[in-house]
Amino acid sequence: MKIMTMLHIFFVVIWVGGMFFAHQILRPVAADLLEPPQRLTQWVGVFKRFFPWVWISIAVILATGLTMIGLLGGMGAIPLYVHAMLALGLAMMGIFAHVFFSPYRHLQRHVAGQDWKSGAAALASIRKLVGINLVLGLITIAVATVRPMFA
Repeated sequence: MKIMTMLHIFFVVIWVGGMFFAHQILRPVAADLLEPPQRLTQWVGVFKRFFPWVWISIAVILATGLTMIGLLGGMGAIPLYVHAMLALGLAMMGIFAHVFFSPYRHLQRHVAGQDWKSGAAALASIRKLVGINLVLGLITIAVATVRPMFA
């Protein structure tokens, strides 16, 4: 169980920490320093490297979380905070899947075609959804750490 918990936390940190860095640090600096062609091309490269880590994180978080739920006796036996974490995590996974298969694909296509205005719109959509996922991720971490209140 300790190995499962460790892996679960490691990959939560990778995903949520990556979103925090991208949204709160990299995005404002890139917006200040780079013109749209460079900025949008940079984001395609950033996402190309980060998104495989998100997919791996989703797989590990889901696998370890569901395994731990099973080891604890199943959905009927787990406390309310675990249900909350699962619901929040599933919502985050759904939002990420939408980002990956819709606005990210649009961003790639628009950057390849040098349509900077449409690319900027796709990036703005990604930014909003990543912001939502970041908030959900931080709430999930809060629920996990103050869990006795949710027991």
